[in-house]
Amino acid sequence: MSLQTLAATSVIGRLNEFDTLIDARSEDEYALDHLPDAVNWPTLNNAERIQIGTLYKQVNPFEARKRGAAVAARNIAAHIERAVIDKPNDWKPLCYCWRGGQRSGALALILSQIGFRVTLVEGGYKAFRAAVVQELARLSVSLTFKVVCGPTGSGKTRLLQALAAQGAQVLDLEALANHRSSVLGAIPGLEQPCQKRFDTLIWDGLRRMDPGQPVFIESESKKVGDLALPTALVEAMHASCCLKLTLPDDERVALLLEDYDYLVRNVDYFCDRLSVLTALKGKAVVQRWQELARAGLFAPVVKDLLVNHYDPAYLTSMERNFLHFATAKSIAPDGRSISAMTDLSQSLLAG
Repeated sequence: MSLQTLAATSVIGRLNEFDTLIDARSEDEYALDHLPDAVNWPTLNNAERIQIGTLYKQVNPFEARKRGAAVAARNIAAHIERAVIDKPNDWKPLCYCWRGGQRSGALALILSQIGFRVTLVEGGYKAFRAAVVQELARLSVSLTFKVVCGPTGSGKTRLLQALAAQGAQVLDLEALANHRSSVLGAIPGLEQPCQKRFDTLIWDGLRRMDPGQPVFIESESKKVGDLALPTALVEAMHASCCLKLTLPDDERVALLLEDYDYLVRNVDYFCDRLSVLTALKGKAVVQRWQELARAGLFAPVVKDLLVNHYDPAYLTSMERNFLHFATAKSIAPDGRSISAMTDLSQSLLAG
């Protein structure tokens, strides 16, 4: 029998040493956030966790533990029959639950008695979360960032994707946040992760980066949709070298109509999102935009939004927050196409 316990601060630097990361919490707990690549083997599922918790509070802890033990034993048996029977004797799983207690402990004990080398996360997910917050601060100052700046529609995301395709290190915050980081940036049918999950995704991306190579990142504000960026990462971005991406206005409009095609397909949703700008731009301006959109004239709406809303706000924010924006190197692709962005990325990486 081999069962060891490791502190979360040690585990996060050794995740690659384990064959399988097992989250023994309920499905809902797992969905909110979990260790990278962890699989969910609930010792108690959503309904069972509520049932046992209610018994604990309304009857007494002893009765709850007896009932919980019976349910947990059945679930653990099912997990073993489903996913463990074919594992070799040198399989090394890592188990955790909320605080490293009864749920993961029960699973880990049985797996260790089979003969596997099992590791428990001391303090469980709660300790892991605290370690991630600390690591985000450390990683943010240990890496070298190149911040891709540029007004809305200049192709920053396309350039990041092209850089990643060429093998460059890229942290795409908007992709992690499921949001395009603007008033119109919400993607219909795609929810943003919770804050804890977003933090974990950022940490997971940063921990995989080579400190000897630059990390390309977009010039985001402190929030992407409803999600806040880690303070240390924002500060590192603000102090980093900038690249100023430019694209002609007509190309920017065309790019946005391509990337936000779901707004064109759903005019009512587009007009509803525009109404959020009423307090800033006035009722008459927003109503004019909505009328143009309902008439199918999206290009003039987008251009007006760029020139009179996004561009002034973006320039003010960049000049105020990014220390090296004024001296940033200007870069310009030969158009908005993916091939043009690929050519630009190759030029950047070639030095």
